Amino acid sequence: MIRIRSLSQVLAVALVIGASSAHADDLIQVYQEARAADPTLAGAEATKLATDEYVDQARSQLLPQIGASLNFTRTQGGDNGPTIVRDPITGNQQVIVGGITTTSYQRSLGASLSQSILDISKWTALKSSRYTAEAGAAIYDAAQQALLIRVATAYFNVLTALDALKFADANEKALGRQLEQAQQRFDVGLAAITDVNDAKAQHDQAIASVIANRNNVDQAREAVRQITNKEPGDFRKLRENLPLDHPNPDDPKAWVDVALKQNPTLSSAALQVDAAGANINTARAGHLPTITGQVGYARSPIWGDTTFAGGGIHDSSDPRWGSSVTLTLNVPIFSGGFTQSRVRQAIYNRDFAQDQYEVNRRLVEATTRNDFRSVIAGASEVEATKAAVVSAQSSVEATQAGYEVGTRTIVDVLISQQTLLQAQSSYSAARHTFVLNGLLLKQAAGVIEVKDLEMINALLE
Repeated sequence: MIRIRSLSQVLAVALVIGASSAHADDLIQVYQEARAADPTLAGAEATKLATDEYVDQARSQLLPQIGASLNFTRTQGGDNGPTIVRDPITGNQQVIVGGITTTSYQRSLGASLSQSILDISKWTALKSSRYTAEAGAAIYDAAQQALLIRVATAYFNVLTALDALKFADANEKALGRQLEQAQQRFDVGLAAITDVNDAKAQHDQAIASVIANRNNVDQAREAVRQITNKEPGDFRKLRENLPLDHPNPDDPKAWVDVALKQNPTLSSAALQVDAAGANINTARAGHLPTITGQVGYARSPIWGDTTFAGGGIHDSSDPRWGSSVTLTLNVPIFSGGFTQSRVRQAIYNRDFAQDQYEVNRRLVEATTRNDFRSVIAGASEVEATKAAVVSAQSSVEATQAGYEVGTRTIVDVLISQQTLLQAQSSYSAARHTFVLNGLLLKQAAGVIEVKDLEMINALLE
């Protein structure tokens, strides 16, 4: 198995030691709150526990089945003809003419124990249930890994929105100063009214951008609150000196190989294929004979009263009881094609499960390769956008100086200021995306863990 380590662990640990002690929500704190409150993960856990019960249910069919029953019956009848009755004391018989009413009671108490001795379908069903339970456990693992990504994505979306708001606010203030300068130059006759109008248009647009970015921050924070069910506080930000390490190993094929073995979603799909194969054997077992053993015991006392002209008698019989031992051999001969249909249906379900596995396999391979390439490209993008910020800042300063001496126009200044804003926003987004892409690559490979968030958390200040 290839060991995959997170980005610059040594540097991350060093950054933890020097981390600021100021109070703010960090990535691990948000994750812990989400781990305790996220309903999506809680639902995945409940589904896993429910799936585990299939194993106990299938196993129960192989264990003894014990049952008990209690019945009580009251019967009443009559006869208006002559009836010969025996006196229970003297033993003498006499003929009674007139109405006779008989009431009898019966109580039956029984117990039985049955045991499946030979039934292949029950064993194959147990095997299928175990595969299904393992597939459910893999799905739960995938949900746990997905929570790590959802928390990190929500957290860095907040940081990206906060940076965008900061840059938009700085841009609005800079354009406000440009508007004041343009107005002053117009007032003394050094600039045309068009310069004032251009500066005002850009400044108004900057104000609208600040409002839009402030709303984006609120929405990003709301996404965190949705996961944690708690109002988020301030967020620690990503350090400026971000390590731009390539994935280790630096080979997409190695990552794909790990993903094919450890990606929980793909593992679940493979286990579902195994479960579907066991279901085929269960359906085919419908052609096979079964043997069942049963032991039973019953006790059934009867008593009653007879009322006739001139008197009545009470009769109580001795309790009736009995026991039985039964061994049943059932040989299926013809069921109208039901068993054959179940076999065909199980085969089709197995084929579908295999197709779903292939879909997931190709998706995992493609996702892993794309995430690997995104990490590689992201490192270069961070460096390029950082250089773009430096260049844009220099351009703003040079253009402003040229405008003051009359070699550049106000439009040039406004364009350079807008370019700086775009470069700053791109640099912020590129840094956050690079970190997320590293986590996404590990999720695709199925090896993302809480410690990976801890390493990223060490890069916050």
